[in-house]
Amino acid sequence: MINQKKATLLEMIAGKNRGLLATETDKAAILSAITQLEDFNPNPRPLEVPQLLEGNWRLLYTSSDELLGIGRFPLLKLGQIYQCIRVADQKVYNIAEVQSLPLLEGLVSVAAEFEPVSDKRVNVKFNRFIIGSQRFIGYQSPNPFITDIESGKKFIAIDFNLKAREQQGWLDITYLDEDLRIGRGNVGSVFVLTKVV
Repeated sequence: MINQKKATLLEMIAGKNRGLLATETDKAAILSAITQLEDFNPNPRPLEVPQLLEGNWRLLYTSSDELLGIGRFPLLKLGQIYQCIRVADQKVYNIAEVQSLPLLEGLVSVAAEFEPVSDKRVNVKFNRFIIGSQRFIGYQSPNPFITDIESGKKFIAIDFNLKAREQQGWLDITYLDEDLRIGRGNVGSVFVLTKVV
């Protein structure tokens, strides 16, 4: 049953470009499929299985206008979007790759800290924002980039610290297995992500 519901959801979001191409009808049907899969969550206390949460996750679908808005600028095309979770440090890194004209590929990244507040909810405090050219930043992939952030490296980019009290939210992890995670954010957005090996 769970595999069938998971396969149905993945089939529905395929070809929707993370949600950019989803119509209102698609969004309603996808949300219904998400809700049905959440009912079969094999890990209803996701924060108690840190080994499943840990790692780099690639976004498959979202209803977040904030994220999808990046892909609506002229000459910009939204590339891969990652959410990288480091459980031991209670840190999360959101990384959006942006494609443009040749040699003008960009990157938008937000670093944050999270604090578990229930079995499935974490409070998130955003503390650093980086936007710039992948070339000037030296970006190749998420892991080396995160290592650079953690070392305190300053990038040739728009790179500044955020005041945590103004930039915060929460996220409920409503489904988690070995390779799929679903989350719901404080502004009503849903996120479907797959684990990157």
